[in-house]
Amino acid sequence: MKTVQGPTDHVVVVGAGLSGLSAALHLLGAGRQVTVVERDALPGGRAGRFEMGGYHVDSGPTVLTMPDIADEAFAAVGDRLADRVELMELHPAYRAQFADGSRLDVHTGAEAMEEEIRRFAGDREAAGYRRLRRWLTDLYAAQMRRFIDSNFDSPLQLLHPDLLRLTRLGAFNRLDPQIGRFLTDERLRRVFSFQALYAGVAPERALAAYAVIAYMDTVAGVYFPRGGMHALPRAMAESAAGAGAEFRWNTEVTRLERHGGRITAVHTADGDRIPCDAVVLTPDLPVVHRLLGRAPRRPVALRHSPSAVVLHAGTDRTWPQLAHHTISFGAAWKGTFRELTRQGDLMSDPSLLITRPTTHDPSLAPEGKHLHYILAPCPNTDIGPGVREWHDLAPRYRDSLLTVLDKRGLDKIASSIEQECLVTPADWSAQGHAAGTPFSAAHTFAQTGPFRPRNTVRGIDNAVIAGCGTTPGVGVPTVLISGKLAAARITGRGGRPGRARTAAPLATAVSGEGAS
Repeated sequence: MKTVQGPTDHVVVVGAGLSGLSAALHLLGAGRQVTVVERDALPGGRAGRFEMGGYHVDSGPTVLTMPDIADEAFAAVGDRLADRVELMELHPAYRAQFADGSRLDVHTGAEAMEEEIRRFAGDREAAGYRRLRRWLTDLYAAQMRRFIDSNFDSPLQLLHPDLLRLTRLGAFNRLDPQIGRFLTDERLRRVFSFQALYAGVAPERALAAYAVIAYMDTVAGVYFPRGGMHALPRAMAESAAGAGAEFRWNTEVTRLERHGGRITAVHTADGDRIPCDAVVLTPDLPVVHRLLGRAPRRPVALRHSPSAVVLHAGTDRTWPQLAHHTISFGAAWKGTFRELTRQGDLMSDPSLLITRPTTHDPSLAPEGKHLHYILAPCPNTDIGPGVREWHDLAPRYRDSLLTVLDKRGLDKIASSIEQECLVTPADWSAQGHAAGTPFSAAHTFAQTGPFRPRNTVRGIDNAVIAGCGTTPGVGVPTVLISGKLAAARITGRGGRPGRARTAAPLATAVSGEGAS
């Protein structure tokens, strides 16, 4: 593994998002002095927090899986996630509602899910689920050891016996047909393949390897931190500060001072110069490239994932058919992905994620009120409506989404809203996210593993990159791993296959039961 050469005593981490906080904790655990510079007043980055008329709103991810990966960052400084954050395992993990009126609760426990599928679709599909679960578990084990929790310096590192194991598992076939080997019910296939959208690829075109996301969502357990998702980065920042990290809030990095092939100082908008021996850069890639003064050459330009419109709605009522996480599927499926990833059109028959965090933490809303997070995937600004178009389109699209939800059983939702915040690709773009998407570069084959933008910087010996734009990719667990891998480039520790642990021990510690 290529590592930073020369002194690395003092490391500046640019950005206090999940990847930056993970990097900071692993660096502190390896004895480095760490300064974290963050442009906002709070930690979290995409996993931020804002107040909305008495509602406490998570601005980013709503799903926490694989908490052991977060615990590994805390453990680097002798701390424990379970001592910092109260996690609640969600039962069900999701509720899926379909256009034909049917409903499926997605359980991560094997017996509970098998029984639910038997009720929903019969004995044959229940038996297929058992085989699918074993396949997902094997797929995850093969990938995590070698291809997710690992720094890559060359595609030649793929040439390992685990690559043969993945090939035998069908990881390089297409996702949708691979799921179809186990399940014939089209509704069930959706439940175990929609996660490909997180990777920015339609299930019919995605590699089956991305079923590892379905493993995290449907096997390993889905959790919610008391206090909201922002409780995780807040706890990580507190742990890092307790271990000696210095945090500079409300401070924007404007320039990297460079001598020869090394960054020697970080300059901020308020005129400070922070000397350093190494730097970890965690903003979105366009910001990183601006700070570095150049972007790496690629044979083909980066292709970005679809974006999302999010409506944060504080309401005076809720609807009993909603679980903590509810996926409302439209009748359309393959056409929806074509609209999002190829045609650049808004979904004509939308599938939506509705999260109700007040299901498990009523304190996030005023007494007697409810908080709903409605996410509608949409094209990014490279292929869909541009930033200027969204300024006019946003209110109309907001109204159309509420009309759809009203027709799907959330009656009078529009009139129930007391406080709201609408986030569109124009807002993501204003935050510095390329193509107006918070999901960064898509996980096409040419943008995965050793082919994804590297976390090292050619021509600069002591700069390392972390975040969803680099390896291993998008998602809370993988972004946390990216911070660990960046730290390993500096310390020479970890970042090698076989370092990650399974989720079950921590699941037992935080919920009192296994993640079966």
